[in-house]
Amino acid sequence: MTANGWFQIALFFIILLALTKPVGAYMARVFAREKTLLDPLLRPVERLLYRCSGVDESHEMDWKEYAIAMLLFSAVSMLLLYLIERVQGLSFMPWNPRHLANVEQHLAFNTAASFTTNTNWQNYGGESTMSYLTQMAGLAYHNFLSAAVGIALAIAVIRGIARKEAHTLGNFWVDTTRAALWVLTPACLIIALVFVSQGMVQNLRPYDTAKLLNPQTVQTTGADGKTTSQTVTDQVIAQGPIASQEAIKILGTNGGGFLNANSADPFENPTPLTDFMQIVMMLTLGSALTYTLGRMTGSQRHGWAVWAAMALLCLAGVASIYAAESRGNPLLHGVDQHTSAMQAGGNMEGKEVRFGIASTALFATTTTDASCGAVNGMHDSFTPLGGMIPLVNIMIGEVIFGGVGAGMYGIIVFIVISVFIAGLMVGRTPEYLGKKIEAYDVKMAMITVLIFCLLVLGFTGWSIVKPYGTSSITNNGPHGLSQVLYAYTSQAGNNGSAFAGLSGNTPWYNVSGALDMLFGRFFMVIPVLAMAGNLARKKIVPESSGTFPVTTPLFTFLLVSVILIVSALTFFPALSLGPILEHLLMHAGKVF
Repeated sequence: MTANGWFQIALFFIILLALTKPVGAYMARVFAREKTLLDPLLRPVERLLYRCSGVDESHEMDWKEYAIAMLLFSAVSMLLLYLIERVQGLSFMPWNPRHLANVEQHLAFNTAASFTTNTNWQNYGGESTMSYLTQMAGLAYHNFLSAAVGIALAIAVIRGIARKEAHTLGNFWVDTTRAALWVLTPACLIIALVFVSQGMVQNLRPYDTAKLLNPQTVQTTGADGKTTSQTVTDQVIAQGPIASQEAIKILGTNGGGFLNANSADPFENPTPLTDFMQIVMMLTLGSALTYTLGRMTGSQRHGWAVWAAMALLCLAGVASIYAAESRGNPLLHGVDQHTSAMQAGGNMEGKEVRFGIASTALFATTTTDASCGAVNGMHDSFTPLGGMIPLVNIMIGEVIFGGVGAGMYGIIVFIVISVFIAGLMVGRTPEYLGKKIEAYDVKMAMITVLIFCLLVLGFTGWSIVKPYGTSSITNNGPHGLSQVLYAYTSQAGNNGSAFAGLSGNTPWYNVSGALDMLFGRFFMVIPVLAMAGNLARKKIVPESSGTFPVTTPLFTFLLVSVILIVSALTFFPALSLGPILEHLLMHAGKVF
């Protein structure tokens, strides 16, 4: 570890803290329908959209109507993306300079589910599978709208906490439209231009072909067992509208790369500045929503207490990865793994030398804290404990800032559980910002927690005992288990990053993964909306000496403790058989 690396980490937290208040205050104004500087430009567009779609912007929805609208919108969006993928290779379809074929049905189903749920899990190579039309009209469209849906859901849950004796949570169509128009689109326009100025590609050109200075001989083995050799003299260099997709990929915590190497590719991440910008952007909206929570509920100190809990968990994660990767591999003898030239040294396998260990550790932490899934290094190549931390970040429930919106309504689940536990400690009905937390609220919170662990452990257990699951594992032993466990954890948590060693483009992993993502998004948010609807109907009760304060360091400590304890009770046995066992065996001289 180096001073330069710690400086990058410290600078990241300083900038994130500085952005939290202004961005959070802006979002509070947007969703309270207060005036903003963008109103003269965007209000006419908003009104036109409502007229064309028949939306009554003054109509308020209860939690059931809100949930139904969200489900219908997502279902139609998913079907549209599936159809685009299935016909992209037809001769009349535009923007397909590589003449890429139609996407196979199982892969198309997985990808449609992935981008609809804001997961952006990719069982394909972007530049070799998806046409420009599919990338823009299909995937980028979902990058905006799935992120907007997440923000809308978070705002609806916050309203449920803030309102008293109300039966509505807002209007899904209005919230989603305003999230897309006022929050995501203006920011992405500016960010994309900055990315282009740094050398990120943005065009509709056909791919380029370059002659290799040193032609390579590649050997392949066919189904008949015969080996053939082929000399490769050319390299295809992908082009495309990358900068525009990169902006929303990162800001909307989508994570799906235009190119297969994601943000490790110089076309998606050309400079240290773009790398640092991406790290900050992944957490900006999730961090800002804590301020929005405080502003809308009238308890700004509570918002900061929630932010502090998230920041502590984030700092612990990046410090753990940085320490694990800086130590290197104990089985490499006679190799200096502790060189201090900038950030060299340690375990550099799977990492970009342009960024080094500190930036890779910070990127891996933020992308799994943010439910983003973008990567600038391969998690499969981390040391066992270094690779475990991104996995743990997702297992916690994607609540360390989390995906746009999803992190906020996810942390509220743990807040309700924490307040309930605090109430048990003092022997009285727990209260949260003046609302009594009752059995119904706790049941809905626990259903959300239980659905997540059932999806992760159920699909993982199924896959490691069936041949169609184990056939995709590329490493034996505990590392192979980690690959499968990470895949289903990432998909249920709507993260999208992967232990890249798992060969996921098979009918089993495509279909089971799609179900994992759909259930992980929609089955988990419905109980949260039900809880928000119940909280909105309640009266505000006066604070008393027995009320547990949710604005203090004690609350922050309790919240962090509950998050860690619930996650450990659920997933520690699986982690013990995976990365923890692999770490112990590595020090005993065995690798996988």
